[in-house]
Amino acid sequence: MSLNLADLFEAVSDAVPEDRVAIVYNGERITYRQLDERANQLAHQLISRGVQPGDHVGLHMRNSPQFIESLLGCLKARAVPININYRYTEKELSYLYDNAQLVALVVDGEFTQAAAAVVPECPKLQHVLVVDPDPQVRFDGVTVDDYDATVRAQSTARDFGERSDDDHFIVYTGGTTGMPKGVVWRQEDFYMAALHGGNHYGDPYLDTESLAAAVKANEFPISFLVTAPLMHGAAVYSLFAAFFTGSKQVVMRNYDPVEALQMIDAEKIMCVMVVGDAICRPLADAIEAHGDEYDLSSVVLIGSGGALWSKSVRDKLTELLPNCYMRDGFGSSESGVDGTVDVGADGALRIPGGPNITVVDERLRPLEAGSDTMGYIARRGNVPLGYFNDPVKSAETFPVVDGVRMSVLGDMGKIEADGTIVLLGRGSMCINTGGEKVFPEEVEQALKAHPAVMDALVAGAPDDKFGERVAAVVELRAGFEGTTVDDIVEHCRKEIAGYKIPRSIVVVPTIVRSPSGKADYRWARATVAQPS
Repeated sequence: MSLNLADLFEAVSDAVPEDRVAIVYNGERITYRQLDERANQLAHQLISRGVQPGDHVGLHMRNSPQFIESLLGCLKARAVPININYRYTEKELSYLYDNAQLVALVVDGEFTQAAAAVVPECPKLQHVLVVDPDPQVRFDGVTVDDYDATVRAQSTARDFGERSDDDHFIVYTGGTTGMPKGVVWRQEDFYMAALHGGNHYGDPYLDTESLAAAVKANEFPISFLVTAPLMHGAAVYSLFAAFFTGSKQVVMRNYDPVEALQMIDAEKIMCVMVVGDAICRPLADAIEAHGDEYDLSSVVLIGSGGALWSKSVRDKLTELLPNCYMRDGFGSSESGVDGTVDVGADGALRIPGGPNITVVDERLRPLEAGSDTMGYIARRGNVPLGYFNDPVKSAETFPVVDGVRMSVLGDMGKIEADGTIVLLGRGSMCINTGGEKVFPEEVEQALKAHPAVMDALVAGAPDDKFGERVAAVVELRAGFEGTTVDDIVEHCRKEIAGYKIPRSIVVVPTIVRSPSGKADYRWARATVAQPS
């Protein structure tokens, strides 16, 4: 049995017809066979520069065929690809390059200036491979190769040694606070937890032969549009999930909602991969403004991962595309895909429970189904080994109870009598106002349901009477500048209980999010704490 990601991809590549397209990018069409050979060339290039199994190779790039070739090539060579967020500042890049212990780097030419400033601080990093190099940028103390000139000269042969299910796959995640952390997965665990064993709608395929047979039998694979940066875990989950069904993926270098509509029309896209409101809200606006200009009838699924949709955006997309299924996945870099979110008639968010997903108390013991006690959502079974080079945080997030490792991120919930889990929110963000507990996510959903609100974050602000008060930072849509705070508060009265309504709202030009696109609650707390 082999559940190594490179072995699985090679099995799929061999199973599909020779002319099956894997990637479409800026008009270029790359078949599975071509992509496999290009990834072989990248692997040979790394090996020629001394990269060994287990070594870490940074991918500091925008979406492109070279990113995907490099990702697969690292896995083929048994190196560990490390996703680098190209939005990071020099300080954050310096931390990440060093923390990840990179020995090699693949970087887009547009990011070489930032990379060259950081490389001297990373003694293990010895080799840099540049896509479209900038002749004005020089690297000191490392070998530098032009990607096209050197990789394309390498052998396309698939002549690598045996790989292991225990080979690592690392996803660096920014989280909502602190510096980025590298989540270390065994590849078998990643395949089972993040990719549902190659089958999101049935039983997992437990070896390369079973996966290959299923792909070979699938004569009409789904076509995907990849809108999100592949430097994020959710996008990589989607990338591999599509590969392991033998599907075609149209990759956007940079997300533009109107261009996305053009791609849907031109390539007859069936599934659009998004990451929460940051991509969905502009997409809904584009459909509303330009939908009549394009044929969008091929779309049957919009799937979100990495960030929950707001109800208002989900409802708008359902209105605009009534025949399209909206799938909202709940999960994280630290747990994989835990389930599909369902919005109940009561407005609560729920995911199915199961043997490997449950709710535990503060002692990490499972809560009884049907109890009204809030607890922490926990994943068991195929979970990460820990955070790279951080045993303290690993012990906190991935505790071992009775010999079983769990992933416990702080997301809170309740378990109903039938085992269904009600999602409440992140416990560390919970606001205690006069003894009442308020989860920011629920209030943010209510705020975003107002037609004037583009984005919102909710945090606790100091309050002499209640200890904390519910406060919000709101970004208004263009054209709604006349909307008042009182308008927004009045709207919230119809959506949530009185004690959850923000007692103060700060309107800002733009909501600040982390470089990974996640909510920056430190900024939100500081903003709402300022005297008005």
